[in-house]
Amino acid sequence: MKKKSVIKSKMNIAKVSLGTLYIVATPIGNLDDISFRAVSVLKSVDLILAEDTRHSKKLLSHLDISTPLKAFHEHNERDKTQTIIDELSAGKSIALISDAGTPLISDPGYVLVAEAKKAGIQVSPLPGASALIAALSAAGLASDHFTFFGFLPSKQAARLKVLQMLVSRKETSIYYESPKRILATMTDMLSVLGESREVCLAKELTKAFETIHTDNIPSLIEYLTVDVNHQKGEFVIIVSGANKADAVEGEVMLDTLLPILCAEMGASKAAKLAAKITGIDKKHCYQRAIKLG
Repeated sequence: MKKKSVIKSKMNIAKVSLGTLYIVATPIGNLDDISFRAVSVLKSVDLILAEDTRHSKKLLSHLDISTPLKAFHEHNERDKTQTIIDELSAGKSIALISDAGTPLISDPGYVLVAEAKKAGIQVSPLPGASALIAALSAAGLASDHFTFFGFLPSKQAARLKVLQMLVSRKETSIYYESPKRILATMTDMLSVLGESREVCLAKELTKAFETIHTDNIPSLIEYLTVDVNHQKGEFVIIVSGANKADAVEGEVMLDTLLPILCAEMGASKAAKLAAKITGIDKKHCYQRAIKLG
């Protein structure tokens, strides 16, 4: 009898199917911007992982969802991941949400998703709101090629270094920025990119005070400074790509800079440094440096 019980127990364990990890986009402002499927999944899963449970409870209450909720954020992601993987492996289905928008876009979740895929667990995305895509769609700037860089560095020296890359980049670039640094960031952009570059500032998207301004940098700085309230809100900054004049300016700078650098160091190091300063592709800088040698 004991042997049969053991065999039967093993067979039951073998039949346990893996759960599914759902990555669920939630509204970035207007609570009506959630899909029917997202509501259905959030109601049916065994557990919801939320970046801030206090914030998410408001949304779930609005949607009449009573699914158990646990905190999952950047400070506990690595500690909690294995426990969550164990629950998924035991057959539970779990939904991951962030405070707003699509999880993993400048939000925690990468470690969990990576480990779930390693464990053979299905990861299913439920698409929805994303601040960067919403802003890009209404910015009036080229959207066929773009790069999202996340949040800009908080320290000015590092921020200027990143912004310098934009001098010659031809695709549209997108950043997030906090209200505390938006004016400083726009001032740095003016010093690096000049007065003519078109930039879009978008904030409070889908909310009552939604604001989307596309203009040159001096005009945007004027908008931010004329009323301190204009600096409130989480910002999406969209920077237009370099035009031909900007590209020519970058090449002129490279012509001046490379001979000086090559005289002091090898072609590889000179090219790497020149690329950081001018924003021009490192391979192009290296080819130019080789010719100088």
